[in-house]
Amino acid sequence: MIDIKILRENPEAVKANAARRGCSVDIDALLALDRQYLDLMREVEFLRAERNRLSKECQNNPEARETVKQMKGTLSEKETQMAEVKAQVDEKLTWLPNFLAPDVPDGADDSDNAALRFVGEKPVFPFQALDHQALGDKLGIIDSVRGAKVAQSGFFFWRGAGAQLTQAMFFWGQQQLVKRGFTLFMSPCLAKSQTLYGTGYLPFFADQTYSINGEDLALIGTSEQTLVGYHADETLEAASLPRCYTAYTPCFRTEAGSYGKESRGIFRVHQFHKVEQIVFCLPEESPKYHEICLGNEEYLLQQLGLPYRVVNVCVGDMGAPGYKKYDIEAWYPGYGGYREVTSNTNLTEFQSRRLNIRYKDNDGNKGFVHTISATGLTDRVVCAILENYQQADGSVIVPEVLRPFTGFDVIKPGC
Repeated sequence: MIDIKILRENPEAVKANAARRGCSVDIDALLALDRQYLDLMREVEFLRAERNRLSKECQNNPEARETVKQMKGTLSEKETQMAEVKAQVDEKLTWLPNFLAPDVPDGADDSDNAALRFVGEKPVFPFQALDHQALGDKLGIIDSVRGAKVAQSGFFFWRGAGAQLTQAMFFWGQQQLVKRGFTLFMSPCLAKSQTLYGTGYLPFFADQTYSINGEDLALIGTSEQTLVGYHADETLEAASLPRCYTAYTPCFRTEAGSYGKESRGIFRVHQFHKVEQIVFCLPEESPKYHEICLGNEEYLLQQLGLPYRVVNVCVGDMGAPGYKKYDIEAWYPGYGGYREVTSNTNLTEFQSRRLNIRYKDNDGNKGFVHTISATGLTDRVVCAILENYQQADGSVIVPEVLRPFTGFDVIKPGC
């Protein structure tokens, strides 16, 4: 949520940002509603002051008692009107997107993202490279058919050595982030609507959410939702910042609107698994920690020996809560292109305003913290490992850093 003071003082900037981000909120109508709210608030404050003043005279002044009685009805009516208008203002405010960093590129979709750098050497195979689904079938480590049987299309099993490799990578990744100063969490996999609203997933991504019938709960789409919500309605000591949290969870998304997108294999599914990085920091430090989280993502992929590129995400490919976003896209030789494996967003105070997460320093200065949400690792990274480490006989070499956790160096058919 943006600061309403900006809307009041610089509505043209809000209009320009909304137009660039494709936001359909009528800013002029919102401003008119806000002026109505402010007028009502002034009336209410005046009536309250008059009521309090006259109440002191009621004991000895019958006229004052009658006036106070009449004022109570008027005040109640005005307070109701004020609450109704305030609710309308707040509802429209929830749909306003965050402001953008100056260097966010223009563009309509991910094809317009700006490549910043390419890292690592693409493998060259003397054979036709297979994609991860073909490798998973050949090795017996990915089972989407039975995933659809027990759930529906878009669910899958990691099996045997594939499950061991995946669990090894996630455990290793968490340990690397702990070594880099992150506190490890085991998080709930359900969240209240207020938590989803506060993190910006509602109302913007309501169609991506699996809700629980009859409950104010939904399956999380990322542990960002619960880790950021962890400090809702709290004031953090500035000296305790940054606070860096990480968690490994299953994540659930309906993938509504993904019809027509590349869907072979387990790249775009309804349930996946993710190690997340979350940072709460002082406003002036969020650009620094945005880069630090990107450095962590690159370190993990480099240690796994995967070629990748970093892109600066364009306005059309960025969610409404984001101020600036990086994606890392690993090279998939079986697919024949780069595909997103991690994303990293500086959300500035968009989430902390909605969740009321503040900081306070020793001099009494207060404000809203900034939040960073960055992927550490997902199942997509395992898919990239399969494609980049495949051998001519269909086996897959295990990256060296994961071998102490898998207990084997290679995955062969029948493992």
